[in-house]
Amino acid sequence: MTTPARARLVAMLAATAASLLSSNAMARGPGVLWAVEGRQNTVYLLGSVHLLRESDGALPRDAEEAYAEAERIVMEIDLDDPSVTDAATMLAEMQRSALLPEGQSLRQVLGSDYGEIEQQLREAGLELAALDRFAPWFVAVMLTQLELAERGFRPELGIEQRIATQAERDHKPIEGLETPAEQFAVLGGLPLTEQKRFLQMTLEESSDLDEELEKVVAAWRAGDTTTLAELLTEAYGDFPELYGPLTEDRNRAWVQRLEHLLEDRDDYLVVVGALHLVGRESVVDLLRKRGYTVTAH
Repeated sequence: MTTPARARLVAMLAATAASLLSSNAMARGPGVLWAVEGRQNTVYLLGSVHLLRESDGALPRDAEEAYAEAERIVMEIDLDDPSVTDAATMLAEMQRSALLPEGQSLRQVLGSDYGEIEQQLREAGLELAALDRFAPWFVAVMLTQLELAERGFRPELGIEQRIATQAERDHKPIEGLETPAEQFAVLGGLPLTEQKRFLQMTLEESSDLDEELEKVVAAWRAGDTTTLAELLTEAYGDFPELYGPLTEDRNRAWVQRLEHLLEDRDDYLVVVGALHLVGRESVVDLLRKRGYTVTAH
């Protein structure tokens, strides 16, 4: 994978994997928002970028209006659940999900590339020896979090947490489309050879990462769904083994849940990564194929 493609994939991960790369913030621009008409209700679909900086701003006005209209909130994971909101508990569950089978080690999985990877990780601030019981995807995610944190992308600025806090004050219930364990299993389900490739790709030095992150954030802020879809296609075109599990498979599962919501009387605000709502086999695309009226705001 080329360096620009690797940088683009890391940027895409920041917009698709909620628990793996938790939270996001939002700007005052148009944002990425759709309304889906049910039999007796409206389900709003709000696209987010899971990690942004303090300078990236507040919730778009259209999103604030959708929140005000909604009686209930749906997110990728349930932020009403204390086990989800507690960072230590979440990390422990992530580590359990990432443990290699008994008798296997990261050194064995990485084989002859272990020494080079160990040196690269040390330079990035991680000691590979301390991670020897964990699968390569876990190490890649830890490294990605470090890279994004160095650029000012902070979890406490997240829109999900902002909405969850407001929902608690307003007594609006929150539910999740999936569990953290299900999210961790997305990368854990990759063959170890592909997980190793993912780690090596994440380690490649990239002067293009800042540029790629800016492209994603700018497109999202402007509500430019065409550019977001193009960026998504380019990024995962270089790693199709990850594209299906991380986006399309989850979208299909979510749409089944959303169809039940569209039979309800209450209005809902559904908040998911923006890249789940654009392009082929996106949530929006799948709902339209099922005959629902989906209107962009």
